[in-house]
Amino acid sequence: MHSIEIFQIDAFTDKMFHGNPAAICLLTDWLNDELLKAIAVENNLSETAFVIENKDGFHIRWFTLKGEINLCGHSTLAAGFLLFELGRCRGDAVSFTSLSGALTVRKKGDRLIMSFPKMTVTPIPDPELFSGIIDKSPRGVFESDLDYLVLLENEHQVRQAHVELRLLEKLPKRGLILTAQGTDADFYSRCFYPKYRIPEDPVTGTAYCVLAPFWSERLNKSVLHAVQGSFRQGDVFCELGDNSVHISGYCKWYSKGRLVI
Repeated sequence: MHSIEIFQIDAFTDKMFHGNPAAICLLTDWLNDELLKAIAVENNLSETAFVIENKDGFHIRWFTLKGEINLCGHSTLAAGFLLFELGRCRGDAVSFTSLSGALTVRKKGDRLIMSFPKMTVTPIPDPELFSGIIDKSPRGVFESDLDYLVLLENEHQVRQAHVELRLLEKLPKRGLILTAQGTDADFYSRCFYPKYRIPEDPVTGTAYCVLAPFWSERLNKSVLHAVQGSFRQGDVFCELGDNSVHISGYCKWYSKGRLVI
């Protein structure tokens, strides 16, 4: 029998029931992958992070409802917040090893900061690719190594847009980002990942590897404030480095307990 500490943290928000909820399980030994996936499915959140302490700090793994993934932003932010709150790390930084290499979450006041790689987009010459997937007319259609990005006319269009998830799931990229210039922030976005059984992700940390450089160029700003989400809204703060994006936000406690398996 395993007794596992489990926590749920709302990431990229300073208000409970907003942002993106992440489950974090603190382990003393690795469980088999089937059991890790089963726990993620039972939690029924977009991602569950599993964390174990090692000689370099901590190792982190992320599981969606479909299995393990290489990188997750919001649950890394939440895991860093949790370890600070529990007094499990010293100083103002916590280091993780992961499938994507070394990651660090730094604490600056109440805000947590991560550095992720900067990614670029290239225009897709045929925007008709999305004519049956989105019920709005794009101003531009782009792709990155991860996702498709569709630029719409304004925030209202992004909020009201309907996405045909079954059609989107057939395309080769990870998912879809809809975005427009914001009314209360520099830009507003929504993200969809049906391949991972995530119809709409409330706040997607890795999307800002693409979104921050995209909007930095258009707005001629290196420090940006973004809002994401339709039903659970969150705030993301970005600062552009030479080859990286510093992504930051707040986190809020929701629950803590134990799994008995």
